[in-house]
Amino acid sequence: MKVVAAVGMQWGDEGKGKIVDILSEFSSVVVRYSGGNNAGHTIRVGNEKIIFGLLPSGILRQSCRCVLGGGMVIDPFILIDEIERVKALGIKADPDRIFVSKSAFVVLPIHKQIDAILEEKRGTEKIGTTKKGIGPVYQDKIGRRGLRMFEIVKGEDILRKKIEVIYDFWKPIFDTFGTKPPKIDEMVENLCAVKGKIAPYLADTVSLIREELIKRSPILLEGAQGTLLDIDYGTYPYVTSSSSSIAGAISGCGIPPHSINEVIGISKAYTTRVGEGPFPTEAEPDISSKIREAGGEYGSMTGRPRRCGWLDIPALKRSIRINGVSLLGLTKLDVLTGFDEIPVCVGYSVNGTITDDFPVYDLENATPVYEKWPGWKENITSIRIYDDLPSNVKKFISNIEAKTETQVGIVSVGPSRNETIMLKNPFR
Repeated sequence: MKVVAAVGMQWGDEGKGKIVDILSEFSSVVVRYSGGNNAGHTIRVGNEKIIFGLLPSGILRQSCRCVLGGGMVIDPFILIDEIERVKALGIKADPDRIFVSKSAFVVLPIHKQIDAILEEKRGTEKIGTTKKGIGPVYQDKIGRRGLRMFEIVKGEDILRKKIEVIYDFWKPIFDTFGTKPPKIDEMVENLCAVKGKIAPYLADTVSLIREELIKRSPILLEGAQGTLLDIDYGTYPYVTSSSSSIAGAISGCGIPPHSINEVIGISKAYTTRVGEGPFPTEAEPDISSKIREAGGEYGSMTGRPRRCGWLDIPALKRSIRINGVSLLGLTKLDVLTGFDEIPVCVGYSVNGTITDDFPVYDLENATPVYEKWPGWKENITSIRIYDDLPSNVKKFISNIEAKTETQVGIVSVGPSRNETIMLKNPFR
């Protein structure tokens, strides 16, 4: 059986939640490997719209076991809330279905407060953080002072000592800006109050995944954000604080590289970005607004409006190469319905030189080179067979395949689970 990784190709928000939900039907284990509740995955089942920030999207499939990997950073209170919401839907969310890595790091109130302070003080140099505390907790992780999930249940004395170290590190920033930090006693007491709810879910997820690999179970690895937000290869510094590329799957799950059989890259038929940072193919305001409203382009966790623009082929090709993508999942194709022509970036002019590479290190001097591909007027949301798609839709897809030299295996023609055309199942 296969291990398949689903990785975002753009600046996140590509519709990975829906694709993972669909593919989880064919897997027995779904592993979320990076990030925290700064990444929201939205899934529509019938008339129900369900948003997760931490739980893997496979939780909606009763046959799936769900793992929160060691590469994640977890707000315990958000996790408990999500588990309770899942149970309220009548879905089993017990410790024999959900496994939280003991190695994952804990997001504390102090991290969220620091996140907000630092973003405010950046002024015109704002990064666009969600202020969920994700960056500061990754800083504590790298600084080797972070609190890990298993330490929540180690006892109050150990917990207090760990939180005191974190508090002492960040306190000078609170002092500098005249802001009152959260109280150590409150943080300790609140975590002690929920440790009984957290403890049953904690697991050595490296061993658990290893056992599934030995059994040759079909495993789906679920990423957060997208490759253009990767801490190493994204549009730094306007990036997330973790590895949102395939590298994050390897470290975040604790598995060897050769165990991943297929990487499916998830990309919208256009491009969006939330927050600050370069966005060369961003459309003019009226077109951006039109796409935003048609696609519901608002942050699932923050409600922030997303900046919208045209598909960037050079950026997509770069993400494909970084991740070793063998198959593409193309989402939100229906949103482009109604355009007479669809501009698609196929290259860049950088200081007068044309390149078909994404000039990530010289974007301030780069101008997109567009081709205009024919649009379509037909409503495609009810189509379930590829050959029934309008000819210009099929041309749009085949052009992407030709430009990227990568097969499109899944086509999303609407937000709901069933509004999908499966051309190739990566598990088969």
